[in-house]
Parts: sequence; C-alpha cells; structure tokens
Amino acid sequence: MRSDSPPADTARHTYTVTCAWSGSTGVGYERYSREHVGEAPPAATAVRLSADPAFRGDPDQLNPEQLLVLAAASCQLLSFLAVAARARIDVRDYRDEASAVMTEDGRGGGRITEITLRPRVSVAGDVSEQRLRHLTELAHRQCYIAASLNCPVNVEPRFSFVAA
Repeated sequence: MRSDSPPADTARHTYTVTCAWSGSTGVGYERYSREHVGEAPPAATAVRLSADPAFRGDPDQLNPEQLLVLAAASCQLLSFLAVAARARIDVRDYRDEASAVMTEDGRGGGRITEITLRPRVSVAGDVSEQRLRHLTELAHRQCYIAASLNCPVNVEPRFSFVAA
C-alpha cells in the first residue's frame, strides 16, 4: 500500500507567504490592474508582481510563471553547488538561462508543460565532464522544486574549465 505521507522521522518544513492586491475589478476585465505584491517573511524584500503580458499584465514586473521557472533554476543551482562542494569540486561560476513552455487549454486555464534549465558551469581543477554530468543528475534528483512539479524539468548543462 502506497502512502503520500512522509515517514514519521522525516524532517518537514513549512513556507508561508503573503500575496496582496487591491483595486477594483469593477472597471472590467480589460482594465483592472494585475499588479500585486508577494512577501515571504522573515525576508525583508517584497516582490512586485503582475500577470504575463499575454494576460494583460505589466511586462516590467515579474509574473508567477517566471517565478516558477526561477524557483526551478535556483533550486538546481543550489543543489549542484551543494553536491559539488561535498565532492570537493571548485565551481567558480554558474549561470542558467532557463525557460518554460506554458500551454493554454482553451478553457481559460493551462499549465507549464516543460521547463528547460541550461546551466553554464565553470570549474577549476582536474575533474572530468562525465563526473560533472553525474553530479548534475544527482543535484537534479535532490532538487525539491523539480521533484514537486508536475511537468518535466530538463537539465542541459555545459561545462568550461578554468585554471586553478
């Protein structure tokens, strides 16, 4: 029998955020503001958000779809740095140009159907690309965000080597 509950001895973490909007939708769908603010205490920084411009949002503001892709990229970055540090590999630079595809369902909704992460990792020292690819896969398996998503998260790393 399968249970979706974690074992009793597993650590659990809770994350609380606030998301706030004010204005009036009485002006109609075409005209109400999509701008809102997200906060995640105790972090002091608030994030100003809007809808995707395709849904009448402000292109100068982040949107929820971008935040989802950013969360996946950030989680992969942090997971890779952790496994590399534990393996005593000297990572000097990590940059990801990630993307996602959202497919509308024709009924007013849709979903992110694929995320692609493209990390460019610079490493110092004597390490093989094969080992770095293995650590990338290990990091992907340990990434909480990728494990939580209901779409494929593809990781397409490229490595470069710098003098130690």
